[in-house]
Amino acid sequence: MTKKLIWIFVLLCSSLQFTKAQTKYPYIVISTNFGDMKVMLYDDTPNHSEHFLKLVKQGYFDGSLFHRIIKDFMIQGGAQDSKNAPAGASIGAGRMDMEILPEFRPGHFHKKGALAAPRRGNEENPQKKSDASQFYIVDGKTYTQGRLDTLEMAVNVPIKNTIIKQHYNPHKDELARLKTTDPSAFNALLDSVLQVVDSVYAQAPGKLKIAEEKREAYSSLGGVHTLDGEYTVFGEVIEGLDVIDKIADLETDERDRPKKDAKIIRAYVVE
Repeated sequence: MTKKLIWIFVLLCSSLQFTKAQTKYPYIVISTNFGDMKVMLYDDTPNHSEHFLKLVKQGYFDGSLFHRIIKDFMIQGGAQDSKNAPAGASIGAGRMDMEILPEFRPGHFHKKGALAAPRRGNEENPQKKSDASQFYIVDGKTYTQGRLDTLEMAVNVPIKNTIIKQHYNPHKDELARLKTTDPSAFNALLDSVLQVVDSVYAQAPGKLKIAEEKREAYSSLGGVHTLDGEYTVFGEVIEGLDVIDKIADLETDERDRPKKDAKIIRAYVVE
């Protein structure tokens, strides 16, 4: 099977999954000067989905820009101060009056096309409230399975090493003595220590385990795994992924604003 056919197959399978998942909200089209993107909102993020739908029906995003673009990362748009903004102007101010508590869901992650809400930083926003006056769509990059393994190890190995030190150090001198005087007792004590380490590690918080669904998406469509659990994903682009590419490829200035406007002509509901 050629790469092109594999890609078509992946998209067809994804479309079937989208159809199954969509039960509550109407689809939304984000029409831009680079083409249209059809968006599905998630049922289990009702605060974000209903707020976004309300803004769309109000025409809130119409005429605004994708004001912040980082290739292989995301395209961000919807800010009201981007409407009719002159070239080179600093734009993209958020609105604290439209902040929403996060709705993190394990099954929603930052694959290519994910629709999500930006927010202020952790220090000033420890609850990780979303700035629902704007949105971003993931561009991302593809990861090999080996790279995903490495990402897991980078998080998990230090956790396990800390646990090993905590449970090995109290027995360090005794193990050193037994190693030369009583190998059988050494092996028994070492096995006991390692069993404790494995038990503690199994319940240790903070470990990274990239689910198979994520692995498949990140290795085929692409995405940005580092954003998972930090920003609320409340929908996804189901048609028009190529529009993301066109916008993400635009040349930008030092503020990540594209030098050629990427404009949201209109965002509207389709049944």
